[in-house]
Amino acid sequence: MSRNFYGLAATLGILAILSAGMAFVPSSFQPGLPANGTLWKTLSLMLLVGSLASALVGMLTHLFEQVDRRGEERRIAERARRRRG
Repeated sequence: MSRNFYGLAATLGILAILSAGMAFVPSSFQPGLPANGTLWKTLSLMLLVGSLASALVGMLTHLFEQVDRRGEERRIAERARRRRG
């Protein structure tokens, strides 16, 4: 499940970079698009924050999945030891 969050973080990060680049493109190259640079910068900042939040959730999810997996492995190993001894 953490892979989904990593993919979302990468996608939002790429979109943030693209929208930051659009802030520096002159308005004559953007027919029909918002030409206000602050709008693109704001959108870029929001996408970047979303990307970082998604990456954080992905890391925490991976961490808790690893803890659960190791706990389950430990329980199985203890159960096997009790059966032998």
